[in-house]
Amino acid sequence: MLLLFLRLLLTIGVAFFVGKLVAKVKLPSILGWLITGMMLGPHALILMNQQLLDAQWYQTIVHILECGVGLMIGTELVWNKIKRSGKAIVITTLTQSLGTFLVVSAVFGIVFWLSKIPIYLAFIFGGIALATAPAPALSIVREFKTTGPVTTTLIPMAALDDIVGCIVFFTVIAIVAGNLSSGNLPTYMIVLVVLLPLFIGIVTGFVAGAVLKKERSKGVTLILLIGLIIVASIVGFVFNVVLLPRPVLNFMLIGMAFSATFSNMISETRLKQIMEAFNPILNIAMIVVILNLGAPLDFHLIFGAGLFTVIYILARAVGKYFGAYFGAGITKSPKTVRKYLGLTLLPHSGVSLVFTGIAVSVLSVPASECAKIVQGTIAAAAVINEIIAVIAAKKGFEWAGELKHTKGTSIE
Repeated sequence: MLLLFLRLLLTIGVAFFVGKLVAKVKLPSILGWLITGMMLGPHALILMNQQLLDAQWYQTIVHILECGVGLMIGTELVWNKIKRSGKAIVITTLTQSLGTFLVVSAVFGIVFWLSKIPIYLAFIFGGIALATAPAPALSIVREFKTTGPVTTTLIPMAALDDIVGCIVFFTVIAIVAGNLSSGNLPTYMIVLVVLLPLFIGIVTGFVAGAVLKKERSKGVTLILLIGLIIVASIVGFVFNVVLLPRPVLNFMLIGMAFSATFSNMISETRLKQIMEAFNPILNIAMIVVILNLGAPLDFHLIFGAGLFTVIYILARAVGKYFGAYFGAGITKSPKTVRKYLGLTLLPHSGVSLVFTGIAVSVLSVPASECAKIVQGTIAAAAVINEIIAVIAAKKGFEWAGELKHTKGTSIE
């Protein structure tokens, strides 16, 4: 265990250094962290080997840090901040999420019909495609201190997008599993996977609000917050193991609900003090979470990517961009939101790999060939899309004029 822990520390150090180098050429540090994960992961130089990725203590640390990263979203979900734009955010979330599902499902419905592949697989592709991985875009927000309508819309949307993604994907996979009579995915998982993280986060968040409301020194505040994040994570671990047939709870969603709850119970000044104390931990958490996204990605798949992978990446990008454009248009959002929000929603890998793993598990016995199509297509797309998506997301903020020292389109 000690050797594996040292491997992890060395990987974090390398990622930090590579991130700084990448930032020198005006690209997001996250791109350096992601590439470091791929290059030092089990498919390349194996410093971050499969034994480390499979270790229970490592998975525990990652989930706790994911819960911590959720604070980036939750602390922005203060009712006084979002009540004026709440309706627009909900509508735009639905149009870009469901729009992506419909576009990808329709495109692959035609492709699979022509290829004589079962059509239900198209809906699984659509269910996987609609979800967005919030960490990459939020990392760019944090690194470049972006401010403006696109940033304001994206942060709460990241939370809602996860909820919609889980509802649609687990509904699709439950219907497919039922029709294939695999019987290994209970219907109640649809409800649990969506509501349980929110319930855990809200309950523990109420406790955190009561504890953190009183002003304390920076050190005591940090210790209390870390302790409360660990408590929220432990509750998540217990439910993950006891109630669910496989560990699929979204710990970032727990952290989001946890921090949104206590953020609405304390003063704005106190919230600022809490996040200032937590920032150093959040920096480390972001690096580890992104490394964990990158390590399972096999860069060799780039060279073997087939037509399905290309179609998947393009169809998903079209669905995200125009779904966001349409939603922002009908809600009369600022012009920059209409034009550039879709670009910030392209990162995908972490969520896609989790959903892919579940889909492959459901299909492996009754439809093994379909399982291979899903696994090969999404795995290759995760590698290619994530590199492109991080650059596109940064450009989206830049063209919107929300990066520091950039000039973009005027807000209308």
